[in-house]
Amino acid sequence: QVQLVESGGGAVQPGGSLRLTCAASGFTFSDYFMSWYRQAPGKERELVTSISNSGNTYYRDPVKGRFTISRDNAKNTVYLQMNSLNPDDTAVYFCKATSTPWPTYQYWGQGIQVTVSS
Repeated sequence: QVQLVESGGGAVQPGGSLRLTCAASGFTFSDYFMSWYRQAPGKERELVTSISNSGNTYYRDPVKGRFTISRDNAKNTVYLQMNSLNPDDTAVYFCKATSTPWPTYQYWGQGIQVTVSS
């Protein structure tokens, strides 16, 4: 059974930090491209950052220099370190796994709330 379980969300003040964790099971993690998406209230879900099997990364412009994605294939886990958070980062964050080299299989986590507010 495939599972992606996010943890580490919560409420933080502007300028604060959070580290999200996505623990994967039920598939060969090292064969999958991993991404973090987010969805703010009233907005569409958007790609925030991604990391390839080999460790190549992509960041959406608003989070460049503040967010860092990493993966530990031995632990079947992907991380999202978020620093200098601001209210625009408030959203539900989702972990996604995409099979490679063909995106035949795509799995989503249940999402976790991140709230940035003073």
